[in-house]
Amino acid sequence: MKHRILCVDDDQDQCDLIVALLERQGYEVVATTSPLQALEYAKVEPFDTIVTDLGMDELDGFALCERMIGTKPDVPIVVITGQGSMETAIQAMRAGAYDFLVKPIDSKLLAIRVARATQHHRLCNEVKRLREVSAPLEGASLVGESPAMQRVVDLVMRVGPSDASVLIHGETGTGKELVARALHSTSARASGPFVAINCAAVPPNLMESELFGHARGAFTDAKIQRQGLFVQASGGTLFLDEIGEMPLEMQAKLLRALQERKVRPVGANAEVPFDARIVAASHRDLESEVYEHRFRQDLFYRINVVRIDVPPLRERGGDILKLAAHFLQKSAGRSTKGSLSLSPQVAERLLSYDWPGNVRELENCMERAVALARFDQITVEDLPEKIRAYQADRFVLSADEPAEIVTLDELERRYIFRVLKLLDGNKSRAAHLLGLDRRTLYRKLDRYEGSRKGMAKAVASNGRGYP
Repeated sequence: MKHRILCVDDDQDQCDLIVALLERQGYEVVATTSPLQALEYAKVEPFDTIVTDLGMDELDGFALCERMIGTKPDVPIVVITGQGSMETAIQAMRAGAYDFLVKPIDSKLLAIRVARATQHHRLCNEVKRLREVSAPLEGASLVGESPAMQRVVDLVMRVGPSDASVLIHGETGTGKELVARALHSTSARASGPFVAINCAAVPPNLMESELFGHARGAFTDAKIQRQGLFVQASGGTLFLDEIGEMPLEMQAKLLRALQERKVRPVGANAEVPFDARIVAASHRDLESEVYEHRFRQDLFYRINVVRIDVPPLRERGGDILKLAAHFLQKSAGRSTKGSLSLSPQVAERLLSYDWPGNVRELENCMERAVALARFDQITVEDLPEKIRAYQADRFVLSADEPAEIVTLDELERRYIFRVLKLLDGNKSRAAHLLGLDRRTLYRKLDRYEGSRKGMAKAVASNGRGYP
């Protein structure tokens, strides 16, 4: 849909010139030589930006700005003036102008100013729409208009009612547990318990007791019999978060439990049946882990009946603002600052940032912004420094590298490690980004001398990004 521009200039030749320049940029332009007629147009027609001359006889640009703000307060006005003084610019801004341009008109400068104004108007409308959304769902991380998130919601609705085991894959902080809870709430087991365990947070020597339970006297501190999480989750769902961190020895015991649908508590003689749906999650690519013998292949196929990939926040487009508004309301509701909203400048920064910490980082960012807010709108100054200073240049070798001549093979090696670092070692995503199949990427890594050491160095590096 084309952006609509209202052009006002009582000089017909100048008006025609501006119209021609803007139409060449793809805008739909409505033009008039009468400022009063422009006010009538603005009352009945939608516009994204208004471009007006300053020196007009019927009504000067300052007065037009003031009256236009009363009619269309959200539509930015770009003023064109023949007087390039600072006083004129300040007076135009006080009258409500968004930007100004000095004659003679530079076509490139006009295109830049109008594009910036229309972008500002679009963000204003988006922020306004989000502000009007009331009582967002608690599971708002699953609600989104982006195609990537719609695929997740569609899979949850389709597989939720079944008892199939589900493997949820996604970067840290993308909301994998929320997806697991959504699967539980849409299943026939919704009235049963939802039991979650983070496999990375439990020491290996306690993992078996935690999952399977233990008999009284099984070890020094086992003073009473204890049910394990498998049995506690009977009738409901057991969520095994970060299952890729589970030791291989424990993986073998878990596989047997899933096959037999029974567990043997530590120190007990008899097995105990359980009836729980298994949902697992990992930020690691378990297929790669199987290939590198860090995860059992048979267990992988047991838990990976259906796979749901949760997209990183940077791939969710406008959902970022929807989530930001949700977290902003949530944090503001716990504070004494009342209702807060996002400024268009903040919305622009949020959309351009890469969000390595995903939804969790966005929530933290909004909590911080609420704590620092001094006005009824969140400003750029309320955002963390790394978001304010962020420049989007992913997947590009550093421009400040010292000049050196290397072979194509060496350049390829460096770039592969650079991409792996940016993707936290996820080989499947790296292969997709590089246009390779996984086995080709594995062969290349095997061919590089000391590839595992190089990978460790690449991931740990905070400078060059490659060994």
